[in-house]
Amino acid sequence: MKLTTPTVSKFLGIVLILGTAALFAAATFPEGEEISTPSGRPNILFLIADDWSYPHAGAYGNSVVRTPTFDFLANEGAVFENAYCAAPSCSPSRASILLGRYPHQLESAGNLWSIIPDKFPNWMSLLKQSGYLTGKSRKGWGPGDFKAGGYEHNPAGKDYPDFKTFLKDRKDNQPFAYWFGSGDPHRIYETNTGVRSGMDQDRVNVPGFLPDTPCVRNDILDYYFEVERFDRESGNIIEVLEQQGLLDNTIIVMTSDNGMPFPRAKATLYDYGTRMPLALYWKDHIEGGKRIGDFMNFIDFGPTFLDAAGLEIPEAFSGNSLLELFDEGNGPKTDRSKVFVERERHANVRKGDLSYPSRAIRTKEFLYIKNFEPDRWPAGDPEVHQSVGQYGDVDNSISKFQIMAMEGKPSDEDYFHLAFGKRPMEELYVLADDPYNLKNEVDNPKYKKIRDELSKELKNWMEHTNDLRAKEPQTTYWDNVFYTPDYQMKNYDLDEKIRAYRMLLRDRGTFKEAPCIN
Repeated sequence: MKLTTPTVSKFLGIVLILGTAALFAAATFPEGEEISTPSGRPNILFLIADDWSYPHAGAYGNSVVRTPTFDFLANEGAVFENAYCAAPSCSPSRASILLGRYPHQLESAGNLWSIIPDKFPNWMSLLKQSGYLTGKSRKGWGPGDFKAGGYEHNPAGKDYPDFKTFLKDRKDNQPFAYWFGSGDPHRIYETNTGVRSGMDQDRVNVPGFLPDTPCVRNDILDYYFEVERFDRESGNIIEVLEQQGLLDNTIIVMTSDNGMPFPRAKATLYDYGTRMPLALYWKDHIEGGKRIGDFMNFIDFGPTFLDAAGLEIPEAFSGNSLLELFDEGNGPKTDRSKVFVERERHANVRKGDLSYPSRAIRTKEFLYIKNFEPDRWPAGDPEVHQSVGQYGDVDNSISKFQIMAMEGKPSDEDYFHLAFGKRPMEELYVLADDPYNLKNEVDNPKYKKIRDELSKELKNWMEHTNDLRAKEPQTTYWDNVFYTPDYQMKNYDLDEKIRAYRMLLRDRGTFKEAPCIN
């Protein structure tokens, strides 16, 4: 059945209204170039954003950012409320997706800007070996050096300029797996794109770890603008599937690699760093409008795809197939009441090339974090080391600069300390009272039993998954792993950065420029 229902027609209309006519036309096939629908094994379409956090989509109740593609997939398939990346950093998150293992199980691939070894089973490679056409466009695994690890192509597949070109290599009835890795909403942003696109700064819900200032709101709108662009381009790809009669036999995943590029989000184990948007579509296999509260980790993607393709899941994988969630007869066999996340070195931003190692367990009620080196700066050293600038684990932005300028100043919340201050060895957040993970309750006697239980569970998981830090908590392994780039190696002038920023405010049907005021 072709995708021509009123629901889908409305979805496609919204995508075009939001400014995708040119992109849509570029993605459409000429007449007579239709590819026959494969039988048996499903196709796989993996759509992944770069730095997009839960809950920034219409399907999660956000009324400012417009995500008709994601919302369509959520309505026609399943939307996940508790999806978590394995690490809140591009390279280790993407390595865990492809290799089905936790970052600490992947040697050098547990770090950003490093080397990914080809010794571990890769679901894209396994699908290719079984007869699938595989490929990717734009950002696959990375950043880092895959050739040094033994790969001929990016671990996400051979590179193609776009989905149309990829499908031209497909043989009749050949199943395919295609990875579309957008560069959005990764920084750098073009200032004021959000407000110019029609979004209203006054309607933004500012997370509690960020100061509610006009410039921060404007920064969030620019982030939303790029989320919308990812959504539009994903919609164009889905329209190609529909036109070619391929949609009904295609599993579609739409998600992100890690959290939004703001202080106390990306590169942290707090929810805005690790909790991801996720929609999963597979016609006639997944009930439309299903909302999944069970936990999943990105290491589950590989087992899911191989399971759907009828292939054996390697014993080396640590994840479990998500298809069990849609087995109405039996239900899930995996304990999905919790999830484990971690981080090692993100950018190289501490003297001595030091990591900031942490492990965490997240349940529906609590987030418990273990910081193995609490004397180190979690967001990077206050002075530049090798990359990015001051506090270099936080991407440079007006939000970051405004918070840096708050150092030592009284406010309702100590935003500077939340973003850049040192953290204790243990953190415990009670999520019902603290959705933004702001109040550490680890020393509260009321939660001592919970803390001890979660600490024990975390330790058991580390031992079970052969985490080197279970045996050597202060190991220097990830401090010494190769780091490829040197960039932004100077301290920037904070005052100059803030003075140079000009946001646009609505003024009687037009815009006027305004500076940032803390």
